[in-house]
Amino acid sequence: MIEEDSERERQTRLRAAQRVVIKVGTSIISRAEGGVCAERIGPLVRSIAELKRAGRQVVLVSSGAVGLGAGRLGLHPSRLDDVVVRQACAAVGQSLLMHSYEQLFRVHDVSIAQVLLTEDDFMEWKRYTNLRLTMEKLLKLKVLPIINENDTVSTAELEYAFGQERVFGDNDRLAALVMSRLESDALILLTNVDGLLRYDPKGQRGVNHGAQPALIPLVADLTEELKALASGPSAGGRGGMLTKLEAAQIAMQAGGVAVIANGMQAGILDDIFTGKQVGTTFMSTSRMAGKRRWLIHAAGVRGRVIVNEGAREAIINGKASLLSSGVVRVEQQFEPQDVVSIADCEGREFARGVINCASAEATTLIEGMLAAPAGGQRSRVLVTRDNLVLSEQR
Repeated sequence: MIEEDSERERQTRLRAAQRVVIKVGTSIISRAEGGVCAERIGPLVRSIAELKRAGRQVVLVSSGAVGLGAGRLGLHPSRLDDVVVRQACAAVGQSLLMHSYEQLFRVHDVSIAQVLLTEDDFMEWKRYTNLRLTMEKLLKLKVLPIINENDTVSTAELEYAFGQERVFGDNDRLAALVMSRLESDALILLTNVDGLLRYDPKGQRGVNHGAQPALIPLVADLTEELKALASGPSAGGRGGMLTKLEAAQIAMQAGGVAVIANGMQAGILDDIFTGKQVGTTFMSTSRMAGKRRWLIHAAGVRGRVIVNEGAREAIINGKASLLSSGVVRVEQQFEPQDVVSIADCEGREFARGVINCASAEATTLIEGMLAAPAGGQRSRVLVTRDNLVLSEQR
């Protein structure tokens, strides 16, 4: 049972939400036999149009392009394990997806715009900033942006196969990053389950011996126990419940509300924004600054700085900036304002930050500090505290 104050706060924040990001999963968009399921998407389109008529700004993040393309090409799902095949299917499916949305939204006199994003749009601060400017202009023009990853040209999945870290591997996280960048009030993740479920501990998940799982209605703190309840990808899509929890955590850090709910349920968006108790709501009272959220979730790391134990202690427990006097060496090449990993002498990353100088200059500073007599050269700030985030916050 939700405490009365928390329930009142949940209702108030969802009813008052003016800028919202809605993500629709593949299982809702596509028919099992292929093609767009207009019977499910039609009511959601109507609800989105109603939200816009009520004065809310809406951004739609839509999955489904790869599946639609595969259906049009008659490819078996097993073929989608090949990244290049997925990219080809995305190229075919994007036009099918947008054509369907254009037809459905035209009935409600809603103008739409296709926005295809790659991970580079989030990893570089300048492009990340420009993304917001473009989205703000579309919203001001009362256009509905429909966002998807640009699978056709993105090489992120190919890079991921060789061990590189991904910024977003699914549209749940993409939606959360968009929500964070736009400082939106709410993130709605529509899927084919009712929300975050807790199973009878006496039963086995997937078997459960007839036990009915219980819906968790409200989450204020995403604990490891809750994350353990979610595992495995969803049928037909790349993301599963765990990726939705990660997306919800980003939304909470942005000071917003996230809801995971069943998009198959009639009138689901109407119920959510009138404050009815549906799905699982994630709500936090704390908020992290925008640039720190970018450092944690989206920034592309260009190099690494190895520091001594004194510098590590000062950064972690003393809330200090990173000074050149505490640096042992730099690795890889980077430029001023690039994001670097900050690691101890064993190579363990404990922080990330925006560096103030290029790698060559940093190396010169470090060598100068080592060559100079004690106190003979002033230490320089390489990463200021407000441009630094600890790994434990990630």
